[in-house]
Parts: sequence; C-alpha cells; structure tokens
Amino acid sequence: MLVSPLLSPLLGGVLIGLSALLLLGLSGRIAGVSGIVGGLVNAPAGDRGWRLAFLGGLLLGGLLLLRLAPSALPHGLPAPWPLVVSAGLLVGYGARAGNGCTSGHGVCGLGRRSPRSLAAVLVFMTTGALAAQVLRPLLLGGAS
Repeated sequence: MLVSPLLSPLLGGVLIGLSALLLLGLSGRIAGVSGIVGGLVNAPAGDRGWRLAFLGGLLLGGLLLLRLAPSALPHGLPAPWPLVVSAGLLVGYGARAGNGCTSGHGVCGLGRRSPRSLAAVLVFMTTGALAAQVLRPLLLGGAS
C-alpha cells in the first residue's frame, strides 16, 4: 500500500481540490466533469484540447493507481451490469438537469461559495442517500 488507509481520503481530497484550484487559476475553467465531457460534443476546435487532456489525466490516474496499488480498486461490479449502466445514465441525466455534477457543484461551486451549488449539493446528496436506502434493498435483495 502506498499511503496509510487513514491518510488516503485526506490525500485524495487535497489532490482533487488542488487540481480544481489549478484549473480555475490557470485557465479560468471549472473542473466539473459532466460539463467537460458534455462540452466535447459541440466544442470549438480550440476548446477540445484542454478537455481531452483533463479527461486523459483522469484515465491515466486510474491506470497508474491500478498499476501501483491494484488492491485499492474494487474488483467486479457492485450490481448486475444492466443496473450499473442504468444508474450511470440516470446520474448523467441528473447532472445535465442540475446544470452540473458533484465535481462542478460540490468541489468547485462550494469552494467559490455559490448558493446555487450549495442548493444542488444538498439536493443530490439527500436524493442519493434516500435512493440508496430505498432502492438498494429493492433491487439487490437487501444486499449491502
């Protein structure tokens, strides 16, 4: 293991915050992943490079973790794949409907003291907690 299990969440949070701060400070852009991905579709040619670099960094970071500490990543799916795909599509829809995702509102918006982001975070955290409590037992037969 590269980092103590007690320090891993702290180190991860610091790295996420630092990355968001650097992107905002150096380019004036918000590190909201759903907006970055969504912007790839209709982005002008000069706007695609940084988006692809950001997403490539996310992918390379995951691959680096897989190489250096494979036990840090889960193995297998937590639920049947159709359920995982459906959940992912619902998260994408929710991010679009809420004009942002957890990274855009939760990390960047709260860091900028945005009231709209605070409202969004309260809604999606409450909704996620309720959905987990209600839907998980129904869909997975009480598995936790």
